[in-house]
Amino acid sequence: QVQLVESGGGLVQAGGSLRLSCAASERTFSSYTMGWFRQAPGKEREFVAAIWRSGISTYYADFVKGRFTISRDDAANTVYLQMNSLKPEDTAVYTCAADTNISARYIDTGAAYEYWGQGTQVTVSS
Repeated sequence: QVQLVESGGGLVQAGGSLRLSCAASERTFSSYTMGWFRQAPGKEREFVAAIWRSGISTYYADFVKGRFTISRDDAANTVYLQMNSLKPEDTAVYTCAADTNISARYIDTGAAYEYWGQGTQVTVSS
């Protein structure tokens, strides 16, 4: 059972930056594909970014390309989401997810991930 704990959320002005962290309890963290998803009030959960196990490849939703960067530190069992040029529409609860057996075809599909954190709130003021 993998436990995921997010941190780094908060209130920031538009144009600002935040770095989210997701710490995993699993010693074989490097074998997990990690994803970030977000959900705004009244909206469906949506894919933000993902990083393949061992960091071979990264994937981004179109609306964050060029602004967000996902990375991982396998020695620290942690995945990060660096968010720059934040917009009010980025306001949401951001949650990380993990899975060991996910194909690239479904990497942006929440249902494909087995383990989820509790989420961290990101609020961007205009």
